[in-house]
Amino acid sequence: MRLTYVLPVPVVALTVAVSALAGCGSTHPPAAPRAVTTVTAPAPAESNPAGDIPDNQAYVTYRSAPGSFTLQVPEGWSRTEAANGDVTFTDKLNRIAVHTGTAAAPATAQSVNASVVPALRGQISHFTAGTTTLITRPAGPAVLSTYQGDGPADPVTGKAVRDAFERYAFFHAGHETVLTLSGPVGADNIDPWRTVTDSLRWR
Repeated sequence: MRLTYVLPVPVVALTVAVSALAGCGSTHPPAAPRAVTTVTAPAPAESNPAGDIPDNQAYVTYRSAPGSFTLQVPEGWSRTEAANGDVTFTDKLNRIAVHTGTAAAPATAQSVNASVVPALRGQISHFTAGTTTLITRPAGPAVLSTYQGDGPADPVTGKAVRDAFERYAFFHAGHETVLTLSGPVGADNIDPWRTVTDSLRWR
């Protein structure tokens, strides 16, 4: 007896579909992968911290009659003179204040810590004391006090910048000359401040 097997229609359709796909794969190779282009952002431009005095800053000579000395100060800065002879030079966020008065003897680190630092604490908002040391400049020995505090508030925004201060107390011929240099914390003004304090000359 002869037996005949008949495949169900779905199986035949599946077989034909697989064969067709196999045929297509043999005549159309897979497409090559697309090239990927990576775009990088340009490097950000360098910017100096707020208050940095340019390396090419020019200086001019200031002559003080009360203290009988000369001092190199940055050219172009605003100059304000008080009735008592004090003078202030300012430019944006930086400031140089010059005070001259009579003194019986040179200041010492101990005398500055005992009298000047407490006074500054009461005058400067959020005052933070640093160090008080005896240093030497071309004009002679001086007491250097470092500290931080809030600078003057901006007249428009009302915001204050945190400033770093260097206060130098010099003595010559019965006069004490105090140079106070200040600028925003983080500004790199080591060289300009050294130029100013090194330039003091007695007349």
